[in-house]
Amino acid sequence: MTKRIQIVEVSPRDGLQADPADLTTGQKVRLIERLIAGGHTRIEAASFVSPKAVPKMADGDAVMAKVPRIDGVSYSALAFNSRGVERAIAAEVDEVTGVVVASETFSQRNQNASIAESIERWAAVGDAARAAGKKTSVTIAASFGCPFEGRVDPALVVDIARQLAATKPDEIGLADTIGVAVPSKVASLVEGVSLAVDAIPLRGHFHNTRNTALANIVAAIDAGVRIFDSSLGGVGGCPFAPRATGNVPTEDVVYLLHEMGFDTGLDLDHLIQSTAWLESELQHSTPGLVAKAGGFPTP
Repeated sequence: MTKRIQIVEVSPRDGLQADPADLTTGQKVRLIERLIAGGHTRIEAASFVSPKAVPKMADGDAVMAKVPRIDGVSYSALAFNSRGVERAIAAEVDEVTGVVVASETFSQRNQNASIAESIERWAAVGDAARAAGKKTSVTIAASFGCPFEGRVDPALVVDIARQLAATKPDEIGLADTIGVAVPSKVASLVEGVSLAVDAIPLRGHFHNTRNTALANIVAAIDAGVRIFDSSLGGVGGCPFAPRATGNVPTEDVVYLLHEMGFDTGLDLDHLIQSTAWLESELQHSTPGLVAKAGGFPTP
């Protein structure tokens, strides 16, 4: 078992897009700078979707123009259509990401498209990104449950994953968008999807809405996943899913993984300090626990 776990930090995009605070472009860039100083090498920095749909991400071009360009640090950005991927390429992102929702109702509310249409759109986005030399990653949202339709059939998620694998992304994510998953369901779905996508790496995106995210991460690790999304302080959630709070806090994940003997390359003390800084910028507390309690106490 490899002892290296990669953390993809999503606070600048998935974290801030649903937060009540409105950070400036400069504040977002300073957040990214802090994340890099803490050891992050993959950062979801921006979103090139409609500014009317997600107004807090309207400055994606400006953010990308000001982020530090450092060897070994990869910036990703979300794009849903040809215009979005064109903007992402022009902004010189390193990785273009997409989302396909495993629920027809949620898909319509999130992307104004059916599941089939979303897969077709992603295929075009992925092709354009690869042609520009960018890495690609697509996430299956609501993989474990939908706020509008309830439980999602795992067979549907596996079928979507199989179709997405045919578009040749560098990575496929499984997202518990509304925080309803439990370890047994995670283990089962990861196994089924892994068989369907062959050698394409899987990434886990777990929300802590019902306090199960850390347990789900452990289950996913046991099932072979080695890449996970997390958000500094636990900020964020999906603005299109009612009560979908609870991105899992990066510092909580890092504490867990380090104590389990895994290497993340991240500095827990720096993450804790950065969470305190972020709370001051947001002007509200964040839900993470390790930032409040600190790391393992030393005599």
